[in-house]
Amino acid sequence: MQNSEALALTAALLAAAGDLTQRINDGVQARGFEGRPAYGFAFARLAPDGATVTELAAHLGVTKQAASQLVDELVRKGYAERRAHPVDARARLVVLTERGWKCTRAAEEAAADAVRAWVEVLGEGEVRVLCDRLARIAPYGPLRPTW
Repeated sequence: MQNSEALALTAALLAAAGDLTQRINDGVQARGFEGRPAYGFAFARLAPDGATVTELAAHLGVTKQAASQLVDELVRKGYAERRAHPVDARARLVVLTERGWKCTRAAEEAAADAVRAWVEVLGEGEVRVLCDRLARIAPYGPLRPTW
């Protein structure tokens, strides 16, 4: 693959990821939830069992201070709450509230809508192949926003 082709592929993947993030965020807001894309990246780590601020910071690739500020925002908006950690008395566990879970379900619906748009363009078989290929080169791991 030529450098120019690799650059074009890189640009296309980044554009698709950015568009997908925006579509999901727009869909979440259209379903009545206030927020920004960073919430979804945090929710992915907080579900299902919660996380400490340190764990969330590592997941997002930010400082503990930045993660703590995000958690403060999520708590103020009713999406998350801090609880006593079940194992470490010095730590606090951040978990999604019912509102946070409802927002997560809204994001899942918005993601499905976005993928349906891809199916209309590529067909279901091609989208399944795309999913398989992307999973082979980018296995699931921390979902980090591009700050």
